[in-house]
Amino acid sequence: MDELERHAAEDMGAAMKHPLIIILDDVRSMQNVGAIFRTADAFAVAAIYLCGYTPAPPHRDIHKTALGATETVQWQHFPDVSAAITAATAQGYTIWSVEQTHNSLSLGELDLPATAPIALVFGNEVNGVSDTALGLSQAVIEIPQWGSKHSLNISVSVGVTVWHIVNKLKKKTVNT
Repeated sequence: MDELERHAAEDMGAAMKHPLIIILDDVRSMQNVGAIFRTADAFAVAAIYLCGYTPAPPHRDIHKTALGATETVQWQHFPDVSAAITAATAQGYTIWSVEQTHNSLSLGELDLPATAPIALVFGNEVNGVSDTALGLSQAVIEIPQWGSKHSLNISVSVGVTVWHIVNKLKKKTVNT
């Protein structure tokens, strides 16, 4: 691990995390949840908030794709998305939903706040981010797409969005 500059799993609790929370709003697939845990571990995300009927660890189908990331990423389950957003807001997080809407901002044109931590809301695989979450969000962002489908699997959307934001956060840190 040293040659790859990666933390050992037992050291991840004390490792520096990015000021980013992933909120999963009624995600139904355990494999997607597991893949999102892996992404959160890879990019040192502060936490994942699982909402509503989003499946939670421990479960072998989550573990199959998480590959141990459920042990290295902090997570919490909330009865619904508004409870998760309320908790994140109380901790000073700015809430951004990731969804295609009429007034959404393109991920590529996003200007990150200098210091505010960000909570990203991702929605159900079929219905997207709920109207409740959209109403509680400070902004809605979308991933630009040029193909005919105009949709990505949620685990892919999380990966693209989190990579983009962490990359911008790292550049801001270097330039300040």
